[in-house]
This record gives sequence, structure tokens and C-alpha cells, in this order.
Amino acid sequence: MNILIADDEKPLTNFLARGLRAEGYECVIINDLHEVLPYIKKNSPKIVVLDRLFGSEDSLTIIAAIKALPAPPMMLMLTALDEVSERVKGLQAGADDYLCKPFDFDELLARITALRRLLGTSEKSSRNTLSFAGLELLLEERIALLKGEELSLTKIEYELLLYLIENQKKVLTRERILSRVWQTHSDPNTNIVDVYISRLRRKLDSDQTITIQTLRGTGYRLSLSSA
Repeated sequence: MNILIADDEKPLTNFLARGLRAEGYECVIINDLHEVLPYIKKNSPKIVVLDRLFGSEDSLTIIAAIKALPAPPMMLMLTALDEVSERVKGLQAGADDYLCKPFDFDELLARITALRRLLGTSEKSSRNTLSFAGLELLLEERIALLKGEELSLTKIEYELLLYLIENQKKVLTRERILSRVWQTHSDPNTNIVDVYISRLRRKLDSDQTITIQTLRGTGYRLSLSSA
């Protein structure tokens, strides 16, 4: 993971970069406040460790611009201003966490780890997905994952699985499936739905928790095997 360390104290930034690189992070150092925003716009670091004061300049002036970016980084603000009111200003401006100088490196590392967890949750929730138990559909990519492993699906199989997940635990008649997946109102006695349901069952067979139930005379339902 790439981290930007922005502070005008060169000995401090060099120390932090050495420590973070030893922990496996990729680090870039900036000692000039005016270079911070352009760098973030161009390189999109995941986490920014940002000093509150660069000489007489206050980094709060650029936080709003950073947070307005399409994919803003998580920001850990460093400061020698330890008053509660100053910490509140930083957090209200958009910082995700605040660490007062002097600090222990282990504490900084722990706070970065916490920001990584928040970042991971945020990125996951922003993905356009549908899920059911261990099954996940990535809608933009049109990919189906079963416990993290990609399923090999045809276009029709994907559309059928999508319709089942959209209506999980609901019973879908053959007529409704034909209308949605095949966009046709052809003879409801055709067995094409049954054929594709069987194909999907075989591809889901490696997972023992998900099943496609057949309700005789009614239709199909995606459910848990234990249900």
C-alpha cells in the first residue's frame, strides 16, 4: 500500500519512511505543502500522513480540496497542537485521525493499520455488488464469485443467476424467468428454464450452503441448503 508522508521536518519524514518501508509499505516524502495536493491528484495514494503546520502554513487549507477528489485518501494528521479545540478543527476539516507530537512509532503504525481497515471496508462497500451467502456478483464487471473464486458462466447463466439473487428467497415462476432472462413470453411449457437451472446447480455444486430449490408447479427459489 502506498503512503504519502507530508511534513516539513525532514529528519522526521525520513525516520517515518524508513520505519514504514520496513513494515512493507511504499512511501513517498513531501516536505513542501504546495506539492501535496498536486501529488495526490496525480498519484492517488491510499493514506496520507499530513503535518498540521508547515512553517507558518496550516495544512487545513488543502484538506477540503483533498476530500473533494473522486477517490480521496485516508488522512492521518500530525500536529504539535495538542489542545482539544485544535484536534476538533482537524477532524472537522476532514482528517480521519489525529496524532499529537511527540508520538511513538508503534502508535502511528497502529493508527495506519486502523485506517487500512476503514479503507478496505469503504472500498468494498462502494463496489457495485449483489451477494447471497458466499455468492457475489460484481455487476459492472459481470463476474460471479463463489467464495472468492470466479465462476465460468455464459451470458444467459449470468442473467439467470442475477435474477435469482435479486429475488433471493422468493419463488420465481418459469414465466417470470422467461420474461426477464430471455425477454420472451413464449410457451411456458418449454424446458429451457429447467435446462439452465440444472447448469447453474452444477456450477454451484462445490458450495454446500446454496441451493436452487424447485417448487413443483410453482417455480424456483435461491435459498440456503439448511433452509
